[in-house]
Amino acid sequence: MNRPVRVLVAKIGLDGHDRGAKVIATALRDAGMEVIYTGLRQTPEMVVQTAIQEDVDVIGVSILSGAHISVFSRLKELLKQNNINDVLVTGGGIIPLEDIEKLNEMGIGKLFTPGTTTGDIADYIKDWVQKNRQF
Repeated sequence: MNRPVRVLVAKIGLDGHDRGAKVIATALRDAGMEVIYTGLRQTPEMVVQTAIQEDVDVIGVSILSGAHISVFSRLKELLKQNNINDVLVTGGGIIPLEDIEKLNEMGIGKLFTPGTTTGDIADYIKDWVQKNRQF
């Protein structure tokens, strides 16, 4: 790879708990990635526009609000509308296993639940980008 992996870490909706997002952002930066953190209370539209402007390889969503199905569905819809099909959409938080399976079937990447190591998350992102992005 000719440049660092670019990751957008996003907090969408009214979920105000951002400690996990900040921990992940720091860990990914420490793993050599370039990280853009959106801050709290973003809309899916804002996140996709930032992803376009920043030319990211990955959008990682931290979600604890229970709105994961609608949030990830809207992100995928907006990416498709903008002809973006080579950006990994992944994330983590409190997401029931049956919903993880449903989201994976919709094309969302691996989703991480509490207890996952930051190293596992960084490795997954690096592997996905190496296999799916050309730069």
